[in-house]
Amino acid sequence: MNNHLPSPEDLEVFVQVVRSANFSQAAKDLGVSASFITKRVKILETLLGAQLFHRSTRKVSLSEDGERTYVWAQRILDDVDNLLEDIREKRLAPRGVLRISSSFGFGRNAVGPILAGLAQAYPALEIRFEVFDRLVDVGAEGFDLDIRVGDEIAPHHIAKRIAANHRILCASPGYLRDKGRPRTLADLAQHSCLVIRERDHPFGVWKLRSGTREVAVRVRGPMSTNHGEIAVQWAVNDMGIVLRSIWDVQELLRAGKLVQVLPKYRQEANIWAVFPARLETSAKVKVATEWIARALQQAPFLNAAPAA
Repeated sequence: MNNHLPSPEDLEVFVQVVRSANFSQAAKDLGVSASFITKRVKILETLLGAQLFHRSTRKVSLSEDGERTYVWAQRILDDVDNLLEDIREKRLAPRGVLRISSSFGFGRNAVGPILAGLAQAYPALEIRFEVFDRLVDVGAEGFDLDIRVGDEIAPHHIAKRIAANHRILCASPGYLRDKGRPRTLADLAQHSCLVIRERDHPFGVWKLRSGTREVAVRVRGPMSTNHGEIAVQWAVNDMGIVLRSIWDVQELLRAGKLVQVLPKYRQEANIWAVFPARLETSAKVKVATEWIARALQQAPFLNAAPAA
């Protein structure tokens, strides 16, 4: 056995320090002492003959050699996980840490409840779930899987469409009584549009499709937000027109609190499972993706008929 090779344990410690940007926080996350973290990083640096971090009193940042080591460490640890999963797949349930991300609204309302069922079905999985108001670079940020609403997928990721979805324009009956109903896309310029700065939305531009024709419409209004749920609530409160996913407004349409406008136009925003190419054969990712896809395909907020 070659004692001059980095151990997976030391690589795991190193990766956790990178993600925490702090030795003490990495120690808390791993349930060990700060002195243990310092010792293992020092051993790794000695073995590699390189300084991996620039240290300050508050945080640590990667050196140039550290950046290269981080890429390799993630790849090596993923390969070890995949080896174990491959051997165990036929006789053991998937196990280990599974890092999943999603957006604020969809993560809280849809993905979170689904993951509770996944955790019960596969108790050997340790699920770590985080939500963001921006697109996540899955591999670079240490996630195994991103559940994403929207069809903009970077080419270096693998994406599987797990549910159909689209965005529609809608407003409250009260707003339409006061301001009138838009009849054409050009009419939107005369309306208060509630603009969302969220993940894949280009701010202030709504890309809408009617049949095979796609049109980019620049919109404006006195109110904007980075949180889709806030924009929907504003729309319910007669503040303007919002472009929002059918999964998010379906019940409000059925209850009559919102009304669809310009129904010939929509924006495709399907739901995708996105993961790094290196995890294409990961049993954990495969099980989670299939579980979430089945749950979404049965979800009433994606499958109910739109309100007339």
